[in-house]
Amino acid sequence: MQAILPHLPAQVVAIDGKTVRGSGDRFQDRAAIHMVSAWATTNRLVLAQVKVAEKSNEITAIPEVLQSLALSGCLVTLDAMGCQRAIAQQIVDQGADYVLALKDNQPLLAEEVAEVFQAAEQYEDPVIASTWPDLEKQHGRLTRRSASVIHDPEILAWLQEEWTGQGWSPSGVS
Repeated sequence: MQAILPHLPAQVVAIDGKTVRGSGDRFQDRAAIHMVSAWATTNRLVLAQVKVAEKSNEITAIPEVLQSLALSGCLVTLDAMGCQRAIAQQIVDQGADYVLALKDNQPLLAEEVAEVFQAAEQYEDPVIASTWPDLEKQHGRLTRRSASVIHDPEILAWLQEEWTGQGWSPSGVS
């Protein structure tokens, strides 16, 4: 990889886990192989992969994948499985920013974020700066999504207390 891409320029690095199709065998009591990969979205390259230990999950393999990368200046994205304070801290310690998906695996945080968005809708001056609706039909399903962004760091100041040192910056949210 260093010969092809000696320095990882500032870009999005997506960390995600996948199960290797056909690698398990119930009859021989062999579990499917689960891998965590780092994908350089701009260069369309897999930068690193780690096999998840049996009877474990992605949370244990993500730090290993991150440690193998020079992430300074990059933006690391993770799904809800990676929404962990220790993982966020490691990303920041390695000089990168992050975007973490949040679902009910962090129930208190998910509830607090939902309350902030509900409260933001009540302000006289709109603080929800951008909303993107999306309608997608794939795999025989119709999926409706929307994304809203609060750009005002004052509104999100409670995150600083919850995730101190976890990528918070006064000019925006990491």
